[in-house]
Amino acid sequence: MGRAAQLSAAVLLSVAFLWGDEPAPTYLLGPEDQIEVSLRGVKEIEFKPARIDEQGDVELHYVGKLHAAGLTAGQLAARIADRLKEFVNDPMVTVEVTEFGSQPVSVMGAVNKPGVYQLRGHKTLIEVLSMAEGMRNDAGYIIKVTRAREWGPIPLATSASDETGQYSVAEVSVKSIIDGKSPQANILMRPHDVISVPRGEMVYVVGSVKRPGGFMLGEKESLSVLQAISLAEGLDTTAAPQNAKIIRSAESSSQRLEIAVNVKRILSSKEQDRPLQANDILFVPNSASKSVAIRTAEAAVEMATGIAIYRR
Repeated sequence: MGRAAQLSAAVLLSVAFLWGDEPAPTYLLGPEDQIEVSLRGVKEIEFKPARIDEQGDVELHYVGKLHAAGLTAGQLAARIADRLKEFVNDPMVTVEVTEFGSQPVSVMGAVNKPGVYQLRGHKTLIEVLSMAEGMRNDAGYIIKVTRAREWGPIPLATSASDETGQYSVAEVSVKSIIDGKSPQANILMRPHDVISVPRGEMVYVVGSVKRPGGFMLGEKESLSVLQAISLAEGLDTTAAPQNAKIIRSAESSSQRLEIAVNVKRILSSKEQDRPLQANDILFVPNSASKSVAIRTAEAAVEMATGIAIYRR
C-alpha cells in the first residue's frame, strides 16, 4: 500500500475514532471570514459581501452590527432574520461563506504542497496533511506540531512548552497513526497550528557497491550494515569488504570517526551485523588486485573476440 493510500485509510480510521456515529461538527465563523447574505423573494433588499472583523463582528445594511464569530452560518442567518422582521414578513435568509480566513494552519517542510490552509471546520492532523497533498518520499516519520497557548496544551504525551511558554510543542509518529495502533495521536488541529514535516534522516553507502547513494531511514529509523548493502544492490565484483569502514560524525567536534567493519565476516555470519546511525557513511573500498585481474580478463576477452571476427 502506498503512502497516499495509507494516509486515506488513516483519515477514515481516525474520524471514526474521534466522532464515532456522531456527525462531524459544522464550521464556526471567525475573524477574516467573508460572508454573503441573501434574502429570498425580496429584490428590494440586497447585501454586499461582508467580512467579519478582528473582534468577530460583521456590519450589514438594514441589519447593523452583529457578532458572528463562533456561530454557524445557519445561526447567523437566524439572527439576521430577526433583525429584518421590522422590514419584511417572515424573512428567509441564507448565509454562505465565500472566503475562509479565520482558521489558518501552516504546513511546512517535506510535503508536496506546503502552505497555509483553512480548517473550514474540524480537521485532524492527517486530514490537514492530505490537504497539503501528502508527505514527500523523503519525509521522515516524526512530525512536529506547534500550538499557541490560548488553545491549551497539545493532548499528547510528548507535549511540552517552548522556552517562551507561549506555545505547546509535540512530536507525532505518523507510523503509529498509519498502522492504526494509536489513532488518538491523530489530533484535532486548532487555528494557527504549525505542522512541520522534517526530511527523513539518511545513511550513505559509497565505494564498490552496485548502486551507491543515500538511503532513507524512514519508518524503521535504523539500518544495519547488511541492510544498507542490500539497498545498494550488493557489492561490486572488485569490492574488498574486509576493509570496509563506517565514517561517523563525532558529536563533540567537527571531525569524523572511522570505524573498521569487516563486511566479509558479517556476510559469512562470523561477526554480528552492526547498526548504522543517521548520517553514517559506509565505505566499501576497491581491491586493487581484483581490479587488475578483471581488467586483464576483459582485455583477453576483447582480444579473443577481435581475432574471431578477423578470421571470419
